[in-house]
Amino acid sequence: MAQTPDEPLTMTVHSLPRLDQAGAQAVASTRSGRWKLLGLMLVCAAPVIASYFTYYVIRPEGRRNYGELIDPQRPLPTWSGTNAQGQQVPLASLKDQWLLISVADSSCPEACQQHLYLQRQLRETLGREKTRLDWVWLRTGDAALAEPLKEATQAAQVLHVDAQALAAWLQPAPGQKIEDHLYVVDPLGNWMMRFPAHLDPAQAKRDLDRLLRASAFWDKEGRQN
Repeated sequence: MAQTPDEPLTMTVHSLPRLDQAGAQAVASTRSGRWKLLGLMLVCAAPVIASYFTYYVIRPEGRRNYGELIDPQRPLPTWSGTNAQGQQVPLASLKDQWLLISVADSSCPEACQQHLYLQRQLRETLGREKTRLDWVWLRTGDAALAEPLKEATQAAQVLHVDAQALAAWLQPAPGQKIEDHLYVVDPLGNWMMRFPAHLDPAQAKRDLDRLLRASAFWDKEGRQN
């Protein structure tokens, strides 16, 4: 029986289907749109990133913060406080401004009154930049707010809040009480700094000046509507 000679293996290669012109344009348009969206996000975020990079990373040799930086930062909580008119005010609505916060019982003993005075003075010493920083007193306890205190804090945001809920957000340094400090919240709504107990006003003002300068090109006076 005659053998059939081996035949070489052959392979047929089929070309991929070509995109029509409309399909190619759709793919290119989608890709271009994604890059534009990414670029827009980077442009919007760049000022905030740059200011924080300047403040937290690029520091002159020997420079130290007086206030303690909070890491990780803690956003404003979702619960509300009650203002002097009995209205519920969400704490998150205080964002878009720098906040200088004190905490004390509504009876406001001497230490509380001293903190309120220091808050007001620190804000006033900022000059024309003071409109970028809000003076906030988060008061706890069941005592009624005395009329002299109401008058003295008319320029402040005074909110009655639950002490336990507040303690889950703001925390004192080891060995201190929550009432011993002043707290700084940035315009993005993050608690980011805690000033030491027994405050040195001159050093606290230096920190506030630096924060306001570092954020000047993206943080503007007033809140968004």
